[in-house]
Amino acid sequence: MMKILFYTGKGGVGKSTMAAAAAWQLSRRHRVLIVSLDPAHNLGDIFCVTLKNGAKQLAENLHLREVDLKKLSRDYLEREVTVLTDTYKYLQVLNLDRYFSILKYSPGIEEYALLTSIEETIRKEKGFDYIIFDTPPTGLTLRFLALPQVTITWIDRLMQIRRQILEKRYTIQKIRGPLKEGQKSPEIRLEFNEDEDGVIQRLKTMKNNYDTLNGILQGEDCGVVLVFNPDVLSLRESDRLIDGLNELGLPLRLLINNKVSEENREMASRVEKEFKKMAGEIPLQRVALSEALYCGTEQKLYDIPEDLLSNLQWKEKKDV
Repeated sequence: MMKILFYTGKGGVGKSTMAAAAAWQLSRRHRVLIVSLDPAHNLGDIFCVTLKNGAKQLAENLHLREVDLKKLSRDYLEREVTVLTDTYKYLQVLNLDRYFSILKYSPGIEEYALLTSIEETIRKEKGFDYIIFDTPPTGLTLRFLALPQVTITWIDRLMQIRRQILEKRYTIQKIRGPLKEGQKSPEIRLEFNEDEDGVIQRLKTMKNNYDTLNGILQGEDCGVVLVFNPDVLSLRESDRLIDGLNELGLPLRLLINNKVSEENREMASRVEKEFKKMAGEIPLQRVALSEALYCGTEQKLYDIPEDLLSNLQWKEKKDV
């Protein structure tokens, strides 16, 4: 069964490097796809390669991909606006086209675009043993991880409203009478039977997709890895993230205390003690502050000495 890992944390803590290091270590035994969802992409820099069209096969078992968030948001919006304009052509007299054109500025567009990318990646990329997502900073990550549950709630409500609309259309049709022979309705015909209604069927399809995705995110083959630094700011933001994951029922698998040095070792111990209070029995891994800062060094950024796999909360035979 394919496993899915989300690497998250405050901006600048090194989660992209930790995600890359885990992908590199896993690729020694498994086929791995690592996907950067962070607008500040640096997968190419970490692996010392140029990602042509946002993707590259680095080794036989390791594939890299960077998501273009602006293009993703634009494509998502175009699909949704097309559905709206096709379904409600008769409302163009109200100049709704102008409102559709500014939807790109609406809150939530980026989150839905990212969620769509995650869903499509999980659904289509069946040839991998692991998919690792390098996520944006904490706030955006929590918002798009919450969207499946939020959307399912809204879809249920929209389906109720749609059924009421179909009932009222049926009543109006009985009063108005059927269209005359050869007469065309200005809008796409909306059936009175919900099994034949395109809007209801699309809502059902969306609900099924989000139910499936939410089940995957909360399942035993998915997990979140939280990366932090030995400082108070990382501790405070991570506290919010852990609370959010608990509320959403998303499994936290590993804590990584990154950039630990002799100078901050005492602070690292204090921060780890607080994490133990917040996260309970979740395993914690320390990673030393790396001195391999350039691709020209013998040791690459992704090739760290620490084993990032053995402490993952799930353990398989001869696997992690």
